[in-house]
Amino acid sequence: MIETTSAPVPLTKKDFVSDVQVKWCPGCGDYSILAALQSVMPKLGIPKENFAIISGIGCSSRFPYYMNTYGFHTIHGRAMAVATGVKAANPDLQVWVITGDGDGLSIGGNHLLHTLRRNVDLKVILFNNEIYGLTKGQYSPTSNLGLKTKTSPMGSVERPLSPVSIALAAGAGFVARTVDNDIKHLSATLEAAAKFKGTAFVEVLQNCVIFNDATHAGFAAPDVRKEKVLYLEDGKPLTYAEGRKGLFAKGYAIDARDIGESEAEQVLMHSVTEETGTLAWTLSQFDFPEKPVPLGVFRAVERPTFNELMDSQMAEARAKKGNGDLNKLLHSGFTWKID
Repeated sequence: MIETTSAPVPLTKKDFVSDVQVKWCPGCGDYSILAALQSVMPKLGIPKENFAIISGIGCSSRFPYYMNTYGFHTIHGRAMAVATGVKAANPDLQVWVITGDGDGLSIGGNHLLHTLRRNVDLKVILFNNEIYGLTKGQYSPTSNLGLKTKTSPMGSVERPLSPVSIALAAGAGFVARTVDNDIKHLSATLEAAAKFKGTAFVEVLQNCVIFNDATHAGFAAPDVRKEKVLYLEDGKPLTYAEGRKGLFAKGYAIDARDIGESEAEQVLMHSVTEETGTLAWTLSQFDFPEKPVPLGVFRAVERPTFNELMDSQMAEARAKKGNGDLNKLLHSGFTWKID
């Protein structure tokens, strides 16, 4: 056996860029998410061969082709199941799941729920452009009420789902939201998710320039962001509009308003480790433009992962009964032979 004492070669963003031509529309928000993840991965100290990118179906799900890592472009809504299998078979891999609002919340909604509650050690990025872009612009589970599309010519009559609310309700340990046009915030959020042990769910508000352009511009455009976005920072007061406005308790609800004189100490504080998740849930239900749009980490509470619990059970079973014999199992009990 040859031993080596040389230090690992530091990785750079270029190491994660594949030679496949990117085929998203010019100006698509997917580009910034791709660039952000390629910039974050070299910082994690993980060998390149220990990353796997798993995707479902949709514009976003072409992601694995553009990453110079292992990857799997699976079928519609089933990325979570494949990713769970990959992680269970090889716990050393850091597995990222790429999905969209249609793929993850419509046909794949059930798979997403159970992945979150099981706390499989996966990093999930849900691209939310509030439209089916790949199939030319039908309304999706997150489209706004009244949105006119090819499948809702008189306006959608369905209330939109909140991906963050769903993740919190399913018991996800790490839940965050960011936006594609704020690359600094986007990169920091993905890096925080990468370092979390357990299911880390990140909703990225992403623009579709062709079928739902500027859907997030009312609060995410650079010229209005300071007034309309509430940045969540652990251990800090919940303020926005450059500190002029804040959140206050009002019975069982939260009031968002100007901070009056001598009211600074009454502004609610943000804690990502708050166990009940009550405040995080309330923040996830904020409707724009009545309330600011919260961006950042809503919750980060670690607990044993699915992989840890599964490994513990298998170790206990081996200790009691020894290693299994698959051939013996298949030929045990009532069997028959077909001639």
